[in-house]
Amino acid sequence: MRFRHPDGSTVHLAYCTNVHPAETLDGVLAQLRDHCEPVRRRLGRDRLGIGLWLARDAAHALVTDPSALRGLRTELDRRGLEVVTLNGFPYEGFGAEEVKYRVYRPDWADPERLEHTTALARVLAGLLPDDVTEGTVSTLPLAWRTAYDPGRAEKAHAALVTLAERLDALDELTGRSIRVGLEPEPGCVVETTADALAPLAAIARDRIGICVDTCHLATSFEDPHTALDALTAARVPVVKSQLSAALHAEHPHLPEVRAALAAFDEPRFLHQTRTATAAGLRGTDDLGEALHADALPDSRPWRAHFHVPLHAAPAAPLTSTLPVLKAALTRLVGGPHPLTRHLEVETYTWQALPPELRPRGRTQLAEGIAAELTLARDLLTDLGLKELP
Repeated sequence: MRFRHPDGSTVHLAYCTNVHPAETLDGVLAQLRDHCEPVRRRLGRDRLGIGLWLARDAAHALVTDPSALRGLRTELDRRGLEVVTLNGFPYEGFGAEEVKYRVYRPDWADPERLEHTTALARVLAGLLPDDVTEGTVSTLPLAWRTAYDPGRAEKAHAALVTLAERLDALDELTGRSIRVGLEPEPGCVVETTADALAPLAAIARDRIGICVDTCHLATSFEDPHTALDALTAARVPVVKSQLSAALHAEHPHLPEVRAALAAFDEPRFLHQTRTATAAGLRGTDDLGEALHADALPDSRPWRAHFHVPLHAAPAAPLTSTLPVLKAALTRLVGGPHPLTRHLEVETYTWQALPPELRPRGRTQLAEGIAAELTLARDLLTDLGLKELP
């Protein structure tokens, strides 16, 4: 979906396909048929943006076989789909029964991460629509914190510098400008937008910036305006933003609130949980840890890294951080010029929701994704953007 900003620029809205992950190119092609095109049809659109997640094997197949890349581009066009952004955070296995800490490997100190991200950039340059010259890729924020030391930090820094050089060369070769954004996430080396300032300043490359995920922003209790003002002041580019909402518990000391939270404690994904105390941010790596007695102070609200559907907040006594998303979006695209032109709805946890909230079958999932995109569209038009055909 495309929108015209009042300044005349085009803002792209997509949804991320990691909600129905596939490891192979054949699986990606099946996604387009079984999920993405039905969402487009439900929205009544001739064209729909998707943020592709390409696992290692799928990316390798595309970057090593020009005919396969042309075939994917043809299939996208045939089904009324377009790609301007990729989710390069998960490397592989995102559809496994247990993902948890695996999603942070390999990190930016491992050569595999550089090679994979380079492959994604090359693939994206070949998938961009004919009238689009800029693409974006989101990636993990350096590493999970416990696996990081000065030696690995040096390797990660060198890898990102090399990546920027490769992106420069790709632009010269293809005329397509691809930028990569570190995506701050609780528990990682770069947990907040503030944590990103020093590493990105050290790299000092315009092609490497930040991906603002509004669920992660909210989970870390960051104020959107403060965070985005700091990025602007530091001249750190907001490469893209993922529109998502976290789980919010206003009164976590109450038994009924804890019982409601426990329903979201599931074994597949990591649900980092945070609370803002007078002494600073406190947290646990997972929701189950927080629910254990005394693991986390409960006199103030808790937020958990659980991407809940944008259009359907959890039932009381829980809610979502949709207000944080709205505030961030106002700052991102509501000003005289957009801070980013790539927006991506990223609710990948539909099948991890409590059983009674999960979609039953492809039709209900398509309905849910379409409802999220409709909400995002309405937020954008309320900010003065005009939806384009």
